[in-house]
Amino acid sequence: MSQDYLRIAKDGIWNNNIVFAQALGLCPLLAVTGTASNGLGMGLATLAVLVTSALVISLLRDIITPQVRIPVFVLIIAVLVTLVDMSMNAWVHDLHKVLGLFIPLIVTNCAILGRAESFASRNTVLPALFDGMMMGIGFTLALVLLGAAREILGSGTLFANAPLLLGSWASFLELELIPDYKGFLLIILPPGGFLVLGFLMAGKRLIDRAVTERRQAAGEMATSTG
Repeated sequence: MSQDYLRIAKDGIWNNNIVFAQALGLCPLLAVTGTASNGLGMGLATLAVLVTSALVISLLRDIITPQVRIPVFVLIIAVLVTLVDMSMNAWVHDLHKVLGLFIPLIVTNCAILGRAESFASRNTVLPALFDGMMMGIGFTLALVLLGAAREILGSGTLFANAPLLLGSWASFLELELIPDYKGFLLIILPPGGFLVLGFLMAGKRLIDRAVTERRQAAGEMATSTG
């Protein structure tokens, strides 16, 4: 059982990461990751939807008939996104204004419906919850990493306006890494998002290749010595 949860964690955060492996959710990813703060806010909102939808769908999996499962899944996800949207508008209004239309558009994120169909509807509550959490954490890390890279290269700051967007608790996150930096506008604009994302995805593949080659070499060495 522990091995199953370990595999779920590895898949969600790295091996089957929503962004770097599946290349899903790219619309909000590229639109809101001008700063790490925006990426963190959108990532946490998506994480909340992934976890709650996994819980609800797993609980109802024996009730929902196969013929209507997709419309029901979409309806459940839409209700949960609406609740998240209203909650953010009430408690983190500044962040809600910055993310704007992209919060309701979480409904159209194929990754959420995909996890509902491929995992939550076929597993019990605890594995489904854990899968939703790991996929959400992986997605959030991808948004924060992309936003941080664009923000550092584009303006020389990290988590700019974090207290304003996320609340006073996030004041320790706000940093000015490169004083008097004039900025690199292209990186902050949408084309820069594509460029940085491409480099990050290429970096992941290089790491995966290096790990695979290292394991193969270790296996060959163990075989020859055995």
